[in-house]
Amino acid sequence: MPEAANDAKTPPTDSHSGMTTTGHEWDGICELNTPLPAWWLYTFYACIVWAVGYWFVYPAWPLLTGYTHGAFGWQSRAAVVSDLAELGALRGPMNAKIASASLADIEKTPELLAFARAEGGAAFAINCAPCHGSGGQGSTGYPNLNADRWIWGGSLDEIATTIAHGARSQDDPKTHSSMMPSFGRDEILNADQISDVADYVRSLSGADTTNGVDLAKGKKVYSDNCAVCHGEDGKGSKQVGAPNLTTQVWLYGSTKADIAHRVDVGGGGTMPAWGAKLDAPTIKTLAVFVHSLGGGQ
Repeated sequence: MPEAANDAKTPPTDSHSGMTTTGHEWDGICELNTPLPAWWLYTFYACIVWAVGYWFVYPAWPLLTGYTHGAFGWQSRAAVVSDLAELGALRGPMNAKIASASLADIEKTPELLAFARAEGGAAFAINCAPCHGSGGQGSTGYPNLNADRWIWGGSLDEIATTIAHGARSQDDPKTHSSMMPSFGRDEILNADQISDVADYVRSLSGADTTNGVDLAKGKKVYSDNCAVCHGEDGKGSKQVGAPNLTTQVWLYGSTKADIAHRVDVGGGGTMPAWGAKLDAPTIKTLAVFVHSLGGGQ
């Protein structure tokens, strides 16, 4: 408990700590009057002065039709534009060579190939890695670009075409546009037929399907419904974007449930048409970089 004050204007003193109190008390607990350290106060005041100076030096306050530009006239947007212009000037001569060379010539010329891989790698990290992974390893629904399995073709020109026009993109009339039917949802196949064909498709890649499975029934369903795109041998067709089913590379999973679900719902992934967003030299460098990931065709 605080001791009684000697003067009505003097705050009471806490008997335990010997410090004065603010006079506030809650259930016998008094609030000590502990001032902030001087160094803290001086730092706080200095920050206020710094903030006021910052308002005048840099863009800070919104106005009715714009904003204050600051005494230095510096803007982050202008700095970015300047940096990009400087980078463009630095890369300009090499990009001009990339633009005029064919993809085959780029790969045959060590100087151009090294530049294309470096610039393509940077463009890949910004635009492609969010879906395909930083190393091109892909994930469920996004192709692994290291596997040398190309749905739409893996030559330099084919990769460049896919990058430029995308897959099932609504913004480009030249996009890859084929779509797998929804065999189950549209009642083309019943549940038993989907189960049978899923077993047969797994057998094409060498999966163990000998546990009481009648592959003949699945093969019949496959021949009647799937072979037109994937081929009787299951090796696919890049003309329609039908994957090779005889490999161990699966875009949506390799279990029977995964395959049955894909047969059921059909569809296919989408990829932006990067030709509307990136210039021609960047498309070429991306094609060279992606081609180098999986060996290409």
